Amino acid sequence: MAQGDTEKRIVDGTVWRDFCRALEEAGDAILREGTPGDPFQRAEGIRYLSRLARAGLESFVESSDPLFPRFFQLSNDTIKIGNDNPDNIYHNARVSGAHEYRIRGKRGSVPYLTFGTKSGGYETDGTMVPTGQFDLAVTSCESDGSFEILVSCEEKPGNWLPMQPETNSIVVRQTFEHRDKEAAAEYTIECLDARGSDSLRPETLEPALQHAAQFVKGTANLFVDWMNLFQKHTNALPPNDQKMCQRAGGDSNIFYHNSHWKLGPDEALVIELMPPECTAWNLQLSNFWMESLDFRYHRIHVNKHTAVYESDGSVRIVVAHRAPGPRWPNWLETCDHEEGAMLFRYVGAVETPPIAARVVRFEDLGE
Repeated sequence: MAQGDTEKRIVDGTVWRDFCRALEEAGDAILREGTPGDPFQRAEGIRYLSRLARAGLESFVESSDPLFPRFFQLSNDTIKIGNDNPDNIYHNARVSGAHEYRIRGKRGSVPYLTFGTKSGGYETDGTMVPTGQFDLAVTSCESDGSFEILVSCEEKPGNWLPMQPETNSIVVRQTFEHRDKEAAAEYTIECLDARGSDSLRPETLEPALQHAAQFVKGTANLFVDWMNLFQKHTNALPPNDQKMCQRAGGDSNIFYHNSHWKLGPDEALVIELMPPECTAWNLQLSNFWMESLDFRYHRIHVNKHTAVYESDGSVRIVVAHRAPGPRWPNWLETCDHEEGAMLFRYVGAVETPPIAARVVRFEDLGE
């Protein structure tokens, strides 16, 4: 399209109207067959779309220039995507395999900090394919906790995060044991061969808005597809196809058990396991749209360090609509939900033992 046509579409408002129409079409994802149709869950679905729109605009309109990258949050306390981890702080940056970058920061005391490069995108092919990963250990930092990571396709000495020519983003995961006891890492990113200035150019606005709308559509449909798959093993936690999880942007150090839960008013879900040696593990509850339930105010997850263990080292967790009593200290709240997604993840596990799950009558839990 010629430059004059682009400017005309901006001036006469066509660019904005096309974006709004694309966003309206994206909303059809929550109306698909197999999605819940009750007012509560449909309202959550509409809120979910609004959150995805915020994330898409932040990613593609505000932060899309690979010459002037910045870390932003595609997922946080109020934007939730794909069973987001309540123990994590996530950051993202838009980059390009055609350039080289430097990340600088302070390590903090968060136990697990990893940087991963990705290609693809939920707005295009529904993937976030790994193209490189660097796990930042304390030994990779200076004595004051500062660090520097070079990001490039060509291998660099020292701390190096690999890219491939098709790389277009970075995902950072900080995983906490106790959020209130550990200091988060802080970091910035710069392009080492930047040129020009970081300013809005008319010719980039329309594709940025369309990418944002397609992100809403692609993300919503991807995880509805997943929930349709997970409903085949409701109230169980079998291992997932790990390659599927990695293609969607998963961490190579994590082993995933995504599933679907559904409980009647007088039912409870009992989950039992013998945790292996690992860096971390946790179990979380989410709603049908694979958004973690509100962990700011409710106990909707339990991890390796917050769990109460049995005398033999095993763990019993119960999911129930109301508190089951002192015999069940690892109780997870459903927050008025009758169903949703759930995820058990092992981080850095030497083995991944099976996880037992069974539905019982709430009254059978005892006091």
